[in-house]
Amino acid sequence: MKVVVCKDYDEMSQKAFEVMKEVVTSKPGVVLGLATGSSPVGLYKCMIKDHEENGTSYKDVVTYNLDEYVGIDRSNPQSYYTFMKENLFDHIDIDPNNTHVPYGSTKEDCEGYEKELEKVSIDLQLLGIGRNGHIGFNEPGTPFDEMTHIVDLTQSTIEANARFFDNDMNKVPKQAITMGIGTIMKSKKVLMVVSGPEKAEAVKATVEGPVTTDMPASVLQNHPDVTLVVDEAAASLLSK
Repeated sequence: MKVVVCKDYDEMSQKAFEVMKEVVTSKPGVVLGLATGSSPVGLYKCMIKDHEENGTSYKDVVTYNLDEYVGIDRSNPQSYYTFMKENLFDHIDIDPNNTHVPYGSTKEDCEGYEKELEKVSIDLQLLGIGRNGHIGFNEPGTPFDEMTHIVDLTQSTIEANARFFDNDMNKVPKQAITMGIGTIMKSKKVLMVVSGPEKAEAVKATVEGPVTTDMPASVLQNHPDVTLVVDEAAASLLSK
């Protein structure tokens, strides 16, 4: 696992973008696994700026998102489908038919998304991390071999996401559809972006702790190609 420590969120976003661009421009038809939340927004802004200023094209790029809430329509402003359109897809030259965000609430929906993923090979999977070490919506206790599945959100995750729902926990969906840890681990390269002191314990456990389902992100120690880009606050508890 390669750890890159940056001064702040903006530098973290720029460094992560450089890793992303290297993959995007490496060959035609690159497949990206994308994430939502506040962590990757700066990276997406860098991608948009580079597209506008340098003409980096995403016409041949194919994307698969990690997760989506269950029970809210794609047109809902808080859906991850809308998030991706507003924060990235509508501002670059990607073909909408090449963008995929999971949708549904049944086992069949999960199996359908997993089958789509089996047809491709994700060249780079972008991840954030939750305070409890979750990746995607894979909460502590999720088996490492789990594939795309429906998950009940933990209280801590509902509380953390309430800020996107008028700080009203009752408005936060209680379930999500997510790529499993087994799905994520099949990607060729993993790029994780993390900022803020509230994530420092999770970062330390991910990099230096035991590999355990109690800390889902710790499984990345077993992946052959992981780059973890963090700001100084998130890296503050690392011993090396």
